[in-house]
Amino acid sequence: MDDKLEKIIEQHQGKPGMVISVLETIQEDYGYLPQEILEQVTETLEVPLAQLFSMATFYSTFSLTPRGKHTVYTCLGTACHVRGGARILKELSKQLGVKPGETTEDKQFTMETVRCIGCCSLAPVVKVDEDVYGYNTADKVRGILDNYKEQE
Repeated sequence: MDDKLEKIIEQHQGKPGMVISVLETIQEDYGYLPQEILEQVTETLEVPLAQLFSMATFYSTFSLTPRGKHTVYTCLGTACHVRGGARILKELSKQLGVKPGETTEDKQFTMETVRCIGCCSLAPVVKVDEDVYGYNTADKVRGILDNYKEQE
């Protein structure tokens, strides 16, 4: 078993909700839930692989594929939709060269859509990691992405 995984399992051993806690820590450390790691978890914890995949696909915080360094969320809730959320999504997709749910080749950005960020008065809203940007236009979105590209 991978040393990193062994430490993760030891950290949560015997605690309530251990399996979900192990998956959360794997997600944090690896950036996603690699299949080979899940197979090791199933052997070590004697939890069926189907159960791990069920958890991994049910909870939106988990990903079975590698994610980008930054996650770009476009709100498509009612207020954002009415104020041009679809145009913002189209522009982000064009700028990044990916569709929602995909990660850029350089692994810098993963693009996602959400139904509500909770900032309806700022619609249309884009969130990058934990940073929220409101009153977006196509031009403004380009500037937002440029800021994150410059941080690299």
